[in-house]
Amino acid sequence: MKKVLIFDFGGSSGRALLCSYENKSFCSTEIHRFTNTPIVSGGKTCWNIDMIFREVDKAIDKAEDYGFDAVSIDTWGVDFALLDKDGDFVQKPVCYRDGRTDGIPEKLFEEIPEKELYMRSGIKQMQINTMYQLLAVQKAEPSVLASAYHMLMMPDLIAYKLTGVMANEYTEATTTGLIDPKTRDWDWELIDRLGLPKRIFGKLVMPGSRIGCLKAEYADKEIPVFAAPSHDTASAILAVPSSEKRFAYISCGTWALFGTELKEPIINDLSFESELTNEGGYGGTVTFLKNITGTWFLQECRRYFNSNGEVFTYNDMEAFARSAPPFIAKINPNDPSFLKSGDMPKKVIEYCEKTGQTKPKSIAQTLRVIYESLAAEFSKTLENLEKITGYTYPAVYIFGGGSKDGFLCQLTADATGRTVIAGPTEATAIGNAMSTFIALGEIKDIAEARMIVRRGAEVKEFLPDLTDGDGRR
Repeated sequence: MKKVLIFDFGGSSGRALLCSYENKSFCSTEIHRFTNTPIVSGGKTCWNIDMIFREVDKAIDKAEDYGFDAVSIDTWGVDFALLDKDGDFVQKPVCYRDGRTDGIPEKLFEEIPEKELYMRSGIKQMQINTMYQLLAVQKAEPSVLASAYHMLMMPDLIAYKLTGVMANEYTEATTTGLIDPKTRDWDWELIDRLGLPKRIFGKLVMPGSRIGCLKAEYADKEIPVFAAPSHDTASAILAVPSSEKRFAYISCGTWALFGTELKEPIINDLSFESELTNEGGYGGTVTFLKNITGTWFLQECRRYFNSNGEVFTYNDMEAFARSAPPFIAKINPNDPSFLKSGDMPKKVIEYCEKTGQTKPKSIAQTLRVIYESLAAEFSKTLENLEKITGYTYPAVYIFGGGSKDGFLCQLTADATGRTVIAGPTEATAIGNAMSTFIALGEIKDIAEARMIVRRGAEVKEFLPDLTDGDGRR
């Protein structure tokens, strides 16, 4: 039996799991977890990479007590570090929620229209994208960019720490907005037009590739480090418990990624207008999806309530939302006003006031507006997805942390008119592990991996309640 050490990093936590596969049974055990909270450094909102590195070391120390045969890593997208010729930091990772990219996309659109950029990359133009972060550095800190010789995305950076090998994993690289979806290489022409130094963009490796081995300081034997689909969404999709080749999913965490899996990208006027993006997936697939602000709303509401002495759990907030009257107002979850941390309940109230809607007058009403708005956005995205792909998806698979929220799942079923299949909660870690077991030859392919997930995952079905059509599809 082989064991794989999985690192799974999200925007609010990081953890390490030991995963095994034997006798057609998959097992995972969390051995280490820590809170991943941005810090303010040098006037910027940054990831505490020194702390993350320390926690990685602690996890490896714990894993050594059990033994393991390989390592793989996934994280969120778009963020990166810049390193010099010697592989030392020129700039540590800045959080995508930092304000340094404010106004940067609009300025670029004066030179290269937004639609042209989309048609090149197939990526929805969002100010958090790596491309705009690099342009922010170029504008405000040109000496930093001039000193940089390598750009490593977050999973690449952690792999570099463990192996000493620099590489850019493909699925994560697609979140930069600088990949040509046809060649599956860097868009060198666009990089030139933007005036970015070509030298910082390294060799692309596909998920399942062997990056290197753990340094001697970590292991006294050869332990390979593999490239997972290191963008967490790509890993999660590998663990969708569907037997169908075509399925709709919501990878629901801080962000809710609503989409489907394709063999080839779809880049046209309708996909542009629908804000659908084409990111890299496992095995050469395309994750065709819309980025929707997800449980970030609930995370921020809880943080605000707790900071003011109201100690609420997520279950408490779900119960409050259930108790409030339905459909008093609706917000656009992707409105820029919700991107940054702050008083989220106040932001929701201000949005309703600005758009001439009834303002929520209680915590319960505010939370209800958030829940219903997410479900409405999911319904709209499903309609666009079906129109563009030409397929009808009879069910929506919700996985990740948001799949534990029964009220959100039920509202999604009601709004879309489709059965919602919720789970597995740990889809990202499972998909990460599956990719590495495939690389090790323990599992044959994606189809077998998903069969294993179906067999072992705890899922729950939510049927649509269409008795009251008010506010629904």
